[in-house]
Amino acid sequence: MEAGGKRLPKQRQVLIFFLLMGVAVAGWESRRYSVMEETESGSFVANLAKDLGLGAEELAARGAQVVSEDNEPRLQLDLQTGDLILNEKLDREEMCGPTDPCVMHFQVLLKKPLGVFRAELLVRDINDHSPEFPEREMTLKIPETSAPGTVFPLKKAQDLDVGNNNIQNYTISPKSHFHVSTHNRGDGRKYPELVLDKELDREEQAELRLTLTALDGGSPPRSGTAQVRILVMDVNDNAPEFEQTLYQVQVPENSPVGALVVKVSARDLDTGTNGEISYSLFYSSQEISTTFEINSLLGEVRLIKKLDFETISLYELDIDASDGGGLSGKCSVSIEVVDVNDNSPELTISSLTSPIPENSPEIEVALFRTRDRDSGDNGRMTCSIPDDLPFLLKPSAENFYTLVTNRALDRENESEYNVTITVTDLGTPRLKTQHNITVLVSDVNDNAPAFTQTSYTLFVRENNSPALHIGSVSATDRDAGANAQVTYSLLPPQDPHLPLASLVSINADNGQLFALRALDYEALQALEFRVGATDRGSPALSSQALVRVLVLDANDNAPFVLYPLQNGSAPCTELVPRAAEPGYLVSKVVAVDGDSGQNAWLSYQLLKATEPGLFGVWAHNGEVRTARLLSERDAAKHRLVVLVKDNGEPPLSASVTLHVLLVDGFSQPYLPLPEAAADPAQADPLTVYLVIALASVSSLFLFSVLAFIAVRLCRRGRASSLGGCSVPEGHFPGHLVDIGGTGTLSQSYQYEVCLTGDSGSNEFKFLKPMFPNILGQELGRKSEGNPTLHNNLGI
Repeated sequence: MEAGGKRLPKQRQVLIFFLLMGVAVAGWESRRYSVMEETESGSFVANLAKDLGLGAEELAARGAQVVSEDNEPRLQLDLQTGDLILNEKLDREEMCGPTDPCVMHFQVLLKKPLGVFRAELLVRDINDHSPEFPEREMTLKIPETSAPGTVFPLKKAQDLDVGNNNIQNYTISPKSHFHVSTHNRGDGRKYPELVLDKELDREEQAELRLTLTALDGGSPPRSGTAQVRILVMDVNDNAPEFEQTLYQVQVPENSPVGALVVKVSARDLDTGTNGEISYSLFYSSQEISTTFEINSLLGEVRLIKKLDFETISLYELDIDASDGGGLSGKCSVSIEVVDVNDNSPELTISSLTSPIPENSPEIEVALFRTRDRDSGDNGRMTCSIPDDLPFLLKPSAENFYTLVTNRALDRENESEYNVTITVTDLGTPRLKTQHNITVLVSDVNDNAPAFTQTSYTLFVRENNSPALHIGSVSATDRDAGANAQVTYSLLPPQDPHLPLASLVSINADNGQLFALRALDYEALQALEFRVGATDRGSPALSSQALVRVLVLDANDNAPFVLYPLQNGSAPCTELVPRAAEPGYLVSKVVAVDGDSGQNAWLSYQLLKATEPGLFGVWAHNGEVRTARLLSERDAAKHRLVVLVKDNGEPPLSASVTLHVLLVDGFSQPYLPLPEAAADPAQADPLTVYLVIALASVSSLFLFSVLAFIAVRLCRRGRASSLGGCSVPEGHFPGHLVDIGGTGTLSQSYQYEVCLTGDSGSNEFKFLKPMFPNILGQELGRKSEGNPTLHNNLGI
């Protein structure tokens, strides 16, 4: 926790450092295999399937792979046979340098379940390098007073091979004055020394030339040579001597170039030029000569290149101190490179699974390995991921980790995750490495299509054109890909008699609905059906919605006149007494309209009349009434044309003709209509007589019936009244009069009549026509299914 009190974000901290696991699976121990260097690529190393106790098929099923420590693909596993083979030629000197033995560590990685098996590959050396001296010629200055047995150091040769293939012996020729003694260093390397066998005489021979040969132990052996030039010097009594024969120092690997590593010091008891000391690196490999330099006068060893603990952790230098007389001394310097935390952790992905299916529990997403080239705490690591992600890190053997899901994922909520893996070491200062993994979530068909509305109401005007687009339905699916592709369809109607397939169709791709044929409001006012939306997943999911199609009325039906009938038979004649008051109901035009709404609102008007102003038509109910008092001068026969018009746009209409006959009393004979009767000047007199006779007989019959009814009523002592008419004592009561079709009238009618007892003319008063049965049947047929018809009738 920081001083400010801020808390670091909680993260899953998993300690990466593990103790070496000797046994990864019961029965398996770390195996060591060997191969000669420079073996051809593709060569067989071992059969891992046999060593692991697994079949080749199981290796393939578990996704076995070989992972090396340095991530170099030098080995390859044949999953068909289980053989471990070389992927390239191996050069031991390039891989390990002077290190012996040369061992390459690798792991065999298995999945499902996870298993890690450690193994080693020993790369055996072959004698493919000859010894080489750092200089083609070396010069020694030897005083002539040197006693036999005096030893003089020589520069050693270098052989990149190791073991017996390295330098084993040195020889020199000719051997007249010297021989070579071979010695072992502490690191196992051999170095030569020149031993004087016979005294030198400068005056006799001032210079000698010898050939130094280095021999390795290979079969066959290899050799390298150098020339040794010996200058016989005058007497120099004292050779330089170092204060220490061995200097041991530690240098941090992050020391800057030019930093002082060590200062050596030697002294010479001689004076003059024989006491002047010069320092030099007695033997230096290419690595040493490019990393260090020494001041020849001061003996200071400084860096000329950055150190790297992970590459070389120890250097051994030989420093020579020579005086002006040719004598020299030697010391050794051991330089230990101290590790600092200068390497960030490394993360290597071995396998990655993306995308992963949604709705699945724990799934292995990635397998990776961490590594830090530093040592100690600098090489210990922790690994973490953010807490707000649905993933979990599981540690495994050999610094391997598995990234798994800790719950089922939902692609509809989150289709992609960016997982940041943070690896931090425990050094000072702490270094960290971050690696981003993008994990995609693949779709599973777990969402059914959803309509935007549970029900749709569409409107279409009748008499539409076929294949008219009447509306659309829409459904969405939260899934992706084929799981989100929606197909629309009409579901079978609940009413098996509804021919839905012939009325409506739907576009399977976009949900557009079409009317397949012209609709008739008078036959079908509304249509309900269900539509389905199905995705293309496996298994497919679907949903339903209700569609209600309302047919809008169009003014496509003209008014139809129910009364008076216009069927081409004998015209209908209405009888009106001349004593009728103004507003007397002559008749009522009854019409209906098959449409609805304002298209069925009917209005009536008098279009033509024999005598304008005598009759009027009420506009809303079609009642024909007298407009004034009738007089003797008014014609007896009248022809009225009534226009019936609806309120549609445009309005439709129909007309009906009424014939009205004015009579003085109910006994007045029926006179034929102007259209039906012949011209009086031309009429046959016999026809006129027959009409008058028929009318007289009918009148007598009517009066007889009335008298019979009146007598019966009087006997019963009942007072009778009809339609508000009062019958005074001594007068005939009113009753129903049936004028059958057998008379002069063309249809059967019933009228409620009463005699006005206070009238001197004893005229009939017509109160209310009673429509015949055929009219009621026609009204019932036309009003069926049309609720507005009863309003139009008004009776």
